[in-house]
Amino acid sequence: MDDRILEHYLEEFRLGSDIPADEAETLFDALIGHDDEKLLTEVLTSWNEKGTTEDELFAFASLMRSRMKRIETHHETFVDIVGTGGSNSKSFNVSTAAAFVIAGSGVPVAKHGNRAATSNSGSSDALQELGVDVDIEIDKTEQHLNEHGLCFMFAPRFHSLSPTLATARRLVGRPTIFNNLGPLCNPASAPHLVLGVWDKHLIESTANVLLRLGAARSWVVYGENGLDEISLKGATIVAEVVDGEVDIFEINAADFEVFTLGKDLPEKCSAADSAKIIRAILANEMQDRDAERLVLLNAAAALLVSEKADTLPEAYDIAKASIRNGSALNKLNVLSTHKK
Repeated sequence: MDDRILEHYLEEFRLGSDIPADEAETLFDALIGHDDEKLLTEVLTSWNEKGTTEDELFAFASLMRSRMKRIETHHETFVDIVGTGGSNSKSFNVSTAAAFVIAGSGVPVAKHGNRAATSNSGSSDALQELGVDVDIEIDKTEQHLNEHGLCFMFAPRFHSLSPTLATARRLVGRPTIFNNLGPLCNPASAPHLVLGVWDKHLIESTANVLLRLGAARSWVVYGENGLDEISLKGATIVAEVVDGEVDIFEINAADFEVFTLGKDLPEKCSAADSAKIIRAILANEMQDRDAERLVLLNAAAALLVSEKADTLPEAYDIAKASIRNGSALNKLNVLSTHKK
């Protein structure tokens, strides 16, 4: 049966047809229940070539949210900072580093992530190198958020997809709708997000989906130099979800009162490389280097949307203080079995 379903949608995608909302569950179940990597890869590739619509993204995100396992928290204000992956200019795991900085600044972080699907290092890969056990029981993850103001929610623990689908995603060789779905399906239902996308054409539609899902003030960002995060070089396009609307604008490092040519950034880091950089940043060993500045820009955005700060320069200073006073490193040490 799944064969016929997937072959049907493969033909529909090739014809340029979109998925009606009432058929989303049928396709979703076929995708996660099928074991033919070749057919799954063809379906995902054809879907990419057609293009994912806002309604498709909303329907699949709503479905995944309705099925995911959840964690509860007493925190009312908390954030997730996450990239979709697939960036052409990926450096190190910036959002992972920023999570420790944000939590060290006093804003709880419920970070959702996975192993790499279309990049050198996913958040879970880097965290494992840092000595953080991400593949833990859900109640332990919940305890981390409530007691330490920081947790990492390993996607396979919360979402029932399939290893075959994961393989097919890698075989596609480029991001698919599932890159975008994960960040939209935070198991703690984080009210505030800073969500980076790999393609500027996804900025507005992703923000509209966040709005439809009920997110509080959040940013969807795309760095014009190809980053799925706020960029140190050039402009970053922002779609802000605020007061029931989506507002689109551009920012750059100067808006944080940061001035640099951004030539000091590491490139295409492995998980081990990324972990080494993150630990060095948190340990105050990369003061005023571009890698630290990049982390601080992204952390500052999360502090702004969660209303810890009123302006980007103020948020940047709060984030910097989190590193300088050791609070960010302490958040890593609380969760890590490799305390250095």
